[in-house]
Amino acid sequence: MSTLSFEATGAALAAVEAHVDTLVADAVASRMFAKDATLWGPDAEAESAVRLGWLAAAEISAALLPEIAALRAELAAEGIDHIVLCGMGGSSLAPEVITATAGMELTVLDSTDPEQVLAAVADRLERTAVVVSSKSGSTLETDSQRRIFEAEFTAAGIDAASRIIIVTDPGSPLDAASREAGYRKIFNADPNVGGRYSALTAFGLVPSGLAGADIAALLAEAEEAGEILREDAPENIGLHLGAALGGTSPLRNKIVIVDEGSGIVGFADWAEQLIAESTGKLGTGVLPVVAEPGSPEVTSGAQDVLVVRLVSPDADVALAENEVAIAGGLGSQMMVWEFATAVAGRLLGINPFDQPDVEAAKVAARGLLDATPAPTAANFTDGAIEVRGPEWLDGATTVAGALQALFAELGPDGYLSVQAYLDRISHASLAEVRDELAATTGRPTTFGWGPRFLHSTGQFHKGGPAIGAFLQITAEVVEDLAIPERPFTFGGLIQAQAAGDAQVLASHGRPVLRLHFTDREAGVLQLKTVVAALAGQHTNTQGN
Repeated sequence: MSTLSFEATGAALAAVEAHVDTLVADAVASRMFAKDATLWGPDAEAESAVRLGWLAAAEISAALLPEIAALRAELAAEGIDHIVLCGMGGSSLAPEVITATAGMELTVLDSTDPEQVLAAVADRLERTAVVVSSKSGSTLETDSQRRIFEAEFTAAGIDAASRIIIVTDPGSPLDAASREAGYRKIFNADPNVGGRYSALTAFGLVPSGLAGADIAALLAEAEEAGEILREDAPENIGLHLGAALGGTSPLRNKIVIVDEGSGIVGFADWAEQLIAESTGKLGTGVLPVVAEPGSPEVTSGAQDVLVVRLVSPDADVALAENEVAIAGGLGSQMMVWEFATAVAGRLLGINPFDQPDVEAAKVAARGLLDATPAPTAANFTDGAIEVRGPEWLDGATTVAGALQALFAELGPDGYLSVQAYLDRISHASLAEVRDELAATTGRPTTFGWGPRFLHSTGQFHKGGPAIGAFLQITAEVVEDLAIPERPFTFGGLIQAQAAGDAQVLASHGRPVLRLHFTDREAGVLQLKTVVAALAGQHTNTQGN
């Protein structure tokens, strides 16, 4: 197993010193591995009782390895060497990290943007098998993705059932429907594991293994880490990280995660969902901010920020004040962060296994799909961007003015959330605005691709502290795509998801600015130009 290590300074070290001895005395580690559902209080007990299967996942999931290997060999013998994963949230983020770290190709379709869906179904269809991952099968995005692939296989003269592999909970609606449809293979996952804790279950392992990742080594490493984590010992790294995440005083509720040569590709994106959805509720929680080593948040010194550096096991790290460095292989890190997030939940006094505010945006989106209301008029149009916002826009007539009005809504402990409902593959460069916005506002800034962030940070936005300001980016659809046997298109679905989330955020009193690109390419370029200019003005002002 790659060496696990942990180091902390400042507020993080103080949190470790304040809480770890009590966590050890309360036998939190051993009780958690014994699946003691009382650890998070009486209100969480019922949910916790059916959500602790992840603690034994590394051991239990070993039984899946021969089945996954056999199916991969079968597919290869038939010339099928391209795996597409249709899934959202925890069902997609873990396999993406596992395969990227292993250097294996996996096409992850976790979007309803028609441009991204069209690109996925047009890519090597004759050599493609599709893994459809959903605990219940009721996830609208995943159901829509399955339907379009099934239709495209059939239209191409390919037996669709032979190309579709299902990962779902036993007895779920998707389980029953898939068996009736005769799909190629159905893997049942442990129903006692929530989606964001499912990295080491069938949800993480099936697509990763079919894509060629060494999932046996991943499980072996995670199992060894579990042996360390179950010990009620002062040196337990999971207790240390949990204390740092949830036990600082006053709470540093912006966790800035920076990769500095850990060797794990995209780990912060996976951790972001795990932490935000687990802790962001009852008006509290910690918000993960995925950043780069040179990002403004890393050196801001803000009182509400804790920097966590992901480093390699042999790194010689010089930590600044209020920082954490953690090292370890992927399997180890997944176990440590899941365990630490559960510990942080105990310290924060919340249930780390539910997501009470995620459903609200889904319900709102479905209502908009059913009602199909007329689109609201833009406040104004500037170039290729239509601007929509409430009264605090205060007479703004340009995109720059609208952004400045949104920034004015940010409090001294606030954060900015950028939500881009676009094809995250072809428009990946848009994410570059994150650092410039963080520099301009002086506040931690997150960047999420819609609708996938709705299954992760979306919970924190609505259930966490009411300190966020939200920049929502949508775009006209150039080529829409019908969803078989559904009365709406992918373009209609993604617009409803954006509008539904904005509606729920507004109902919670959160400020939301919507920028709608009438032309995608021109809109992306215009916004990047405007943001760069604002950042430049801020730098000049600071310099003077």
